[in-house]
Amino acid sequence: MRKLIIYIVFLCIPLANNARVSSYEAIKTDNNDIYSLLNLAGSGLSKDVFLMAVKGMGKLEQQGLLHNSNLLTIADYSQSSNKKRLYVIDLANKKLLFNTYVAHGRNSGDEFAKNFSNDNGSLKSSLGFFITEQPIMGSHTGFSLQIKGLEKGFNDNALQRAIIIHSAEYATENFIKKNGRLGRSYGCPVLPPDMNKAIIETIKGGSCLFIYHPDKHYISSSDLLN
Repeated sequence: MRKLIIYIVFLCIPLANNARVSSYEAIKTDNNDIYSLLNLAGSGLSKDVFLMAVKGMGKLEQQGLLHNSNLLTIADYSQSSNKKRLYVIDLANKKLLFNTYVAHGRNSGDEFAKNFSNDNGSLKSSLGFFITEQPIMGSHTGFSLQIKGLEKGFNDNALQRAIIIHSAEYATENFIKKNGRLGRSYGCPVLPPDMNKAIIETIKGGSCLFIYHPDKHYISSSDLLN
C-alpha cells in the first residue's frame, strides 16, 4: 500500500509543476515574434529594451509579485521626449494597446533624459521596474495611478516621493510644437490628458511598468536584469 501511495505522488509531481507554468513561461518563446508582429521597431522601441523588460517582468512573475502578467508597460527614456516613447503591450493577445508621449523629470534633462535619482526632492525620474497599484484622485494631478518601485536604491522611494502616473498639458504634441520638446514633471511619468484615463484603467492593479535608460550603473546592478 505504501509503495502505491508513493507511486501516485510521483505521478502527480509533473501535473503540479505544469499547473504552476506561468503565462510568462507560455509566451516567452514568442517574444521575438511579438516584437516583429507588433512592429515595435517601427514605433521606436529597440528589441534589446523590449527583451530586457520581458526578462525583468518574468522574474517578477516568478516571485509572485504581479496580479496581471499579460500587460507590460515600457517608458523608454533613451528616446527624445518628442517621440511617442510609452508602450502598453498586451503580451498574451499580442497587441500594442497604446503608444504615446510620456514626460520625464525636470532635473533629468531637457529634450532627453540623462540624470536619474531615487531621492526625495530631486525632481528626477527613477529607473527600473515598478508595479502599478490603484488609481487615486490627486488634488493637483486629478485622476492618477500610484506605482510601487521594486528596485532598492533605484526606485524604491517612489511611493514616498509621490511618484505617480498622471496627465498634464505639457505632455502633448501641441506643447512640443510651441516649445520644441515636452514639458517636464517633478519626477513622475506624465501622459497626455486624452490618453491618461484609458491607460490607467488598463494597466492598474498589479501590472509591470519598466522605465528604461541605458544607464550603465543601473543595467549592471539591477537584480531583475542580471
